[in-house]
Amino acid sequence: MLIEELRGVYFILLKDLRAYYFKPPNISWGILFPLVLALAFSLRNLAGLAELAPGLVAMAAVFGTTSMEAIVITFERRSGALERLLLAPISMKSILVAKILGGTVFGLIISGVMTLITVAFFRMSVGNPICYLISLILTLLTLSALGSLIAVSVKEVFEAQTLSNYFRFPMIFLCGVFIPVNTMPLPLRVIAHLLPLTYSINSLKASITDMLNIQEVLVNLSVLSLFLIGFLIVSNIQLKRSLH
Repeated sequence: MLIEELRGVYFILLKDLRAYYFKPPNISWGILFPLVLALAFSLRNLAGLAELAPGLVAMAAVFGTTSMEAIVITFERRSGALERLLLAPISMKSILVAKILGGTVFGLIISGVMTLITVAFFRMSVGNPICYLISLILTLLTLSALGSLIAVSVKEVFEAQTLSNYFRFPMIFLCGVFIPVNTMPLPLRVIAHLLPLTYSINSLKASITDMLNIQEVLVNLSVLSLFLIGFLIVSNIQLKRSLH
């Protein structure tokens, strides 16, 4: 039974990657948009791009995971493809996991390319590669789960696109990509700590330093894990409601 579930997850993942994710506009959007935005903020001080490097990777993760993740489930539910998947010998939870893994795998490719760019051109050095990889993968899973939650909460594709922007752009500007969270006014700091990307950037920044603060990283990863679990639970509940 478990083997059949895993086999179903694998083939749904492959189908989604081929049908939705590996398209030139999706790839360019996830890489070019963070770079252009970072350059716009750093034209007066190009040396400051090195400080933005972890934030650039986090931005690539945001757009790599949520750009299609927030649309795929909505589109397939609207077209009836999701209901046809339910006729297969696979549970709804496994289908949801497969959808989330699709965004995660694509996001890993996009953020991996961004990591190479920041290392090669912005001179970012990764002090602790293992911590960096764990932080990045957990970030991708969490953001992809957020995308799935957005997708199952609406009925139309344009609604998913609009709702995803309500999360993406506040996270970009409030979570420490361009401005350190601790320098923001108190109300904005409170909002920033309610968003998962804040903990992602904190963990990524900690992992590129030579002096790794294990306690700080564990706290950020723990909070990210809580976000991931919460998004998964609510997404599963909402998906069941939307199909009945």
